[in-house]
Amino acid sequence: MRYFLHLAYDGTSYCGWQIQPGMPTVQAELDRCLTQILRRPTYCVGSGRTDSGVHASHQVAHFDADLPENLPLDVLLYRLRRALPPDIGALRLHTVPAEAHARFSAEERNYEYFVVTQPNPFRRDQALYVDRPLDIAAMNEAASYMLGQFDFTSFSKVKGGENHYVCYCTAAGWHPAPGGWVFHIRANRFVRGMVRLVVGTLLDVGRGKMTPREFQQVLWAQKRVDAGGAAPAKGLFLSRVEYEEGVVPPER
Repeated sequence: MRYFLHLAYDGTSYCGWQIQPGMPTVQAELDRCLTQILRRPTYCVGSGRTDSGVHASHQVAHFDADLPENLPLDVLLYRLRRALPPDIGALRLHTVPAEAHARFSAEERNYEYFVVTQPNPFRRDQALYVDRPLDIAAMNEAASYMLGQFDFTSFSKVKGGENHYVCYCTAAGWHPAPGGWVFHIRANRFVRGMVRLVVGTLLDVGRGKMTPREFQQVLWAQKRVDAGGAAPAKGLFLSRVEYEEGVVPPER
């Protein structure tokens, strides 16, 4: 039987989602706890790979297991919550069709990047502090040029291992948030490092180092060297993974 696990995590102490030999990762912790509870090797597949220091308020992973009759889903979820470290939270667990895949069945993914305009010691690992005013209107004008289907080579890590860099972006913009601003972006896929590079370049627009039209030219140029630097990982959250109807049952 295949299961979808919805989870959230603070990525500060982890070297990203994906297992890396000798390094702490979210996937490694999840596999360890599932294997411990089910008493057999169990491996999960995530909807996407968040980088070192990046967080998730909604990540989805699938795993295959034959649960014993004395281990209903609610008990498994309870035990998983107790076994996982406090910076990883198991939110929801349910069965899915055998062909459902956490990564390949996802239709859209959402990311959020948080910026605070005053120092906040309680969010030092979850938001970027910006000490100068930003031109949010210019940043939103620049962000609007990403709506639609484009090649995002300019906003990808060099040698990111991608087959192609084309993404269809359906939302991109800055919105007020407690203590500052949040950038929300939604697309059918993201290339490696894309959101942090987009945010870093948009912040250059907000600081007056680049015009919105120049941002558009950077996107069109498909040259990584033209974009700004990547924003720090700590402000970035994978915030929602969306699937076609019938994969994820409605919450009760």
